[in-house]
Amino acid sequence: MTEASYLNNHFLIAMPALEDPNFFHSVTYICEHNEQGAMGIVINQPLDISLSDVLKHMKMPEGDNDIGSTPVYLGGPVEQDRGFVLHEPIGKWDSMLEITDSMAVTTSRDILEALNNGSGPSRSLVALGYAGWGEGQLEHELIENAWLTCPADSAIIFDTPIENRWTAAAASLGVDMNTLSDDFGHA
Repeated sequence: MTEASYLNNHFLIAMPALEDPNFFHSVTYICEHNEQGAMGIVINQPLDISLSDVLKHMKMPEGDNDIGSTPVYLGGPVEQDRGFVLHEPIGKWDSMLEITDSMAVTTSRDILEALNNGSGPSRSLVALGYAGWGEGQLEHELIENAWLTCPADSAIIFDTPIENRWTAAAASLGVDMNTLSDDFGHA
């Protein structure tokens, strides 16, 4: 694949027939995609915990802002005990992967401390775990029509209600998920 064909800063939108419970009706934001594989964060599967639960587990006192009630997402089936913060603007954090000029994912404690005290990025999504694909795995799944892909839209990540993100991401391609068949494969 050429660098231009990698899916960095794209959404993977699960096709209706994708029954893997980790990705059923999911939208995954691709943070990194190259010849070794891909890594992304599922943006529409909230867990039954809030950021205040995570902060307590990390022995951080809860801050004075509303951030504690923020939902935490299941970012994917890999390393579910590890936190990932998808955010904009980028800022400067200890362990950060810059995805675009305005979007990054950070895994270090300092960003959670900043979110907790009100000095963090203005827009963020906190997830436990990530979605990962080995070399050629995602490309194979794309050939099998398991996913739709489209350029990512931060408004879908940060501003769209959770329950609407799957249909909104597909609609950005002009696709109505309600009209697609549950069968996939090749004609």
